Amino acid sequence: MRAIGYYQALPIDNADSLQDLTLPDPTPGPRDLLVRVKAISVNPVDTKVRKNAAPEAGRAKVLGWDAVGTVEAIGAGVIGFKVGDRVYYAGSITRPGANSELHAVDERIVALAPRTLDDAQAAALPLTTITAYELLFERLGVPKDGGAGQTLLVVGGAGGVGSILIQLARQLTQLKVVATASRAATRQWCLDLGAHAVIDHSKPLAAELKAAGLGEVDMVASLTQTQLHYAQIIESLKPQGAIAVIDDMPTLDVMPLKTKCLSLHWEMMFARSRFETPDMAEQGKLLAEVAALVDTGKVRTTANASFGAINAANLKKAHALIESGTAQGKVVLQGF
Repeated sequence: MRAIGYYQALPIDNADSLQDLTLPDPTPGPRDLLVRVKAISVNPVDTKVRKNAAPEAGRAKVLGWDAVGTVEAIGAGVIGFKVGDRVYYAGSITRPGANSELHAVDERIVALAPRTLDDAQAAALPLTTITAYELLFERLGVPKDGGAGQTLLVVGGAGGVGSILIQLARQLTQLKVVATASRAATRQWCLDLGAHAVIDHSKPLAAELKAAGLGEVDMVASLTQTQLHYAQIIESLKPQGAIAVIDDMPTLDVMPLKTKCLSLHWEMMFARSRFETPDMAEQGKLLAEVAALVDTGKVRTTANASFGAINAANLKKAHALIESGTAQGKVVLQGF
């Protein structure tokens, strides 16, 4: 099968950072679906793994943790899917990625793809949807249809996770949603997705909230550059507020949280699949729930840039855009 991978962890401008490859077809395990991949999207995790994770000597590493495709075969223990099903999922960080014509994935973290989206539009959603959903309902503990009278600040609202988090918070809770964005285009993007207000994260957050007549917030989803904004996030929170974080930092000092009795929550959407937790199937269920929201017009795709066919040259362009920190919504690729 055709695939895109690498043999050395290299900067994206290196000619060998991503390569077009021919690899053996995967064999599905007992609970696996063998999926013919039709479309993918690119996430920051792809770039982080490519830069930092060296493959085993002589073996290619294939990235890709967002896919839409058609089930070609099923493992002996699969009960929820059949050959021919059109599915979407984010896969597991511990297994080969989906930047390949065929991909084996555990059925528990898969759902039928939204019927009203094409393959590329649907491929934009899985990883960020799981992250946003788990962050909102499981880490921050906001009840469905709850949160009345409370405010959620989404730092990095126009990114992949922010773009779906704004929508889920508006559609499934009563929270007031305030996003951050620093450019006119990203500000409008957040407003179009449903944010009640947008402030500029290139300026002090607490002052921006005050100037907008919003004051302190009850919870913060910090999705990017947490260390840069950390002191301002703490200042912006009400006593007994909560912070949920997804980005990587060398260190994070929790002592400043004590005075306000703030809680800190980490969201890592790969934890369930990495450790095969007893509730691993919750990810498949939430993807099915969001597919229904899409098909009823309550949630829209976050795809915002299409880079063409799935090959090394186009994936390099996508990685470069993600690494620039200027991506808005999601980058998708379709077809081999």
